Amino acid sequence: MDFFWEIALQTVGILALMFGILGIAFSLLLLISPNVTKKISNVFNRSIDVDKKVSYLDKDIQTESIIYKHHVITGVCLIAGSGFILIFLIFKLDVTNFVNIFFSSQKYASINEIISNSMAMIGKIVGVAGIIFGFILLFLPGKMKKIEKKVNTWFSTQHAINKINETHHDIDTFIYQHSILFGLTGLIISIFLTVLATLNMLHK
Repeated sequence: MDFFWEIALQTVGILALMFGILGIAFSLLLLISPNVTKKISNVFNRSIDVDKKVSYLDKDIQTESIIYKHHVITGVCLIAGSGFILIFLIFKLDVTNFVNIFFSSQKYASINEIISNSMAMIGKIVGVAGIIFGFILLFLPGKMKKIEKKVNTWFSTQHAINKINETHHDIDTFIYQHSILFGLTGLIISIFLTVLATLNMLHK
């Protein structure tokens, strides 16, 4: 686990160095020649319409007929799967050994154990719920259908998508109107980020 953590830290350091250098270049360009920066920004500013490409995802696929047509098989599979998970979590899973195997560092052992115990508890609740719903589906499919209709709720995300899909040109206008302020701020932050990333990589 420490090996992967080390790779992740090195990746973050390299990305920080790259963004720092790019930030320095962009900030200097914004200070020296804001018009050139604006032209470069216009080249990279692109609007891509993905509504048509993802329209096939916005379809209502009915699977209830298959489940209720074969409610015995589905109920037995649900009971068997949930029972297996429940038995494993109760009798086979040793959280302490699990934490020691997958999280070799003892620095955050207590936190990792709390998270693992919480996930195991959620798994047990899901397992019990799966067995209950499996028996209802097996013996009372009509009752299960009524429960499903009460729980099955449709939420429209179109309003949020429309908000995300809005274009705000006033931000660019505000930045170029105060190019010196934003250029100096970006330059200071980028230099600090670059120096910090460089020192971090040199100390490895």
